[in-house]
Amino acid sequence: MNIHEYQAKELIGRYGAPVPRGAVALSVAEAVTAAQALPGPVWVVKAQIHAGGRGKGRFKEHAEAAGGVRLAKSPAEVKAHAEAMLGKTLITVQTGPAGRTVKRLLVEEGCEIARELYLSCLVDRAASRLAFIASTEGGMDIEKVAHDTPEKIARLTIDPASGYAPFHARKIAAALKLTGDQIEQCDKLIGALYKAFVDTDMSLLEINPLIVTKAGKLLCLDAKINFDDNALFRHKQVAELRDIDEEDPAEVEASKYDLNYVKLDGEIGCMVNGAGLAMATMDIIKLYGMQPANFLDVGGGASKEKVAAACKIILRDANVKGILVNIFGGIMRCDIIAEGVVAAAKEMAIKVPLVVRLEGTNVELGKNILAKSGLKIVPADNLADAAKKITDAVKKAA
Repeated sequence: MNIHEYQAKELIGRYGAPVPRGAVALSVAEAVTAAQALPGPVWVVKAQIHAGGRGKGRFKEHAEAAGGVRLAKSPAEVKAHAEAMLGKTLITVQTGPAGRTVKRLLVEEGCEIARELYLSCLVDRAASRLAFIASTEGGMDIEKVAHDTPEKIARLTIDPASGYAPFHARKIAAALKLTGDQIEQCDKLIGALYKAFVDTDMSLLEINPLIVTKAGKLLCLDAKINFDDNALFRHKQVAELRDIDEEDPAEVEASKYDLNYVKLDGEIGCMVNGAGLAMATMDIIKLYGMQPANFLDVGGGASKEKVAAACKIILRDANVKGILVNIFGGIMRCDIIAEGVVAAAKEMAIKVPLVVRLEGTNVELGKNILAKSGLKIVPADNLADAAKKITDAVKKAA
């Protein structure tokens, strides 16, 4: 689960990380009020969407204007920026051409920047540790830095069994070329970020940029946080930060049924049980010359209603020209899958080709349910056969 920048800063700020003073605004009036509560003489107005690259983004309504992060030198200018951004569609490298509607702003105090640094923390699953990534090249695309100048990126892992210790911060401070009092500030910052990360089950915490002000103070100028969805049941206060307006409606609907669904750009809808089998199904669709329209894993214990909901979610995608159901029944019974597919096909009056490959528990019963349904459901003997049949059917229908 992602959260907004202002929410991320509020969270790490409670743990003691230094963040700029600011307030969220849902209207132009609130933006002006937020600015008037700050000393100035410079304010920063930031569009709050779940996407990076806001500063370099453009608005669909006025592409020639400045991006989603703007400086203001008076409350009147804050008002003008708020009017230009709220309710408008911001397009960045991460939103795709459709962009995201800006529904809230973050109004912050300006600060004098001496240096921009990069700092992040994530789960290193290979090492079973938390990894801090630090670089002197803050404010930039870290992937580009890693590709062009990998020597400017430092990596430090922390064993959760022993936890954080001050020597970790000293190593990070050395990598960031911090000196004097900044080393002590770094110790407090890394300690705060580590505790926040562990306490709330984050999967990613990124500060880009982490700045050194002209007064020599460290400050988290931006913050991005992702949380482990599987741990949200332990953190009601974190789950309440979710903004479903920033998520794909189909993915929101899928989450209600505990379905793992991600929308893609292709034309073959996929319903599979198991993430590995889902990836293999997507791969073989590409091998046969077409593109998957989604990743959808119904899990190992889906009910008839859950399977029917999965079918409906796939069919709501206007780009879907055919559906491939690929089930290997272990815990998941093939007859349950068949009943769900039939129920959804009858309710939705499926008009696109539908190929179903079943194998495993109660497979013959499942195949009989499909055969007796009276629907145009094409059975497949194996994965290759299923992929060929669905791609051929879609190409023929086109």
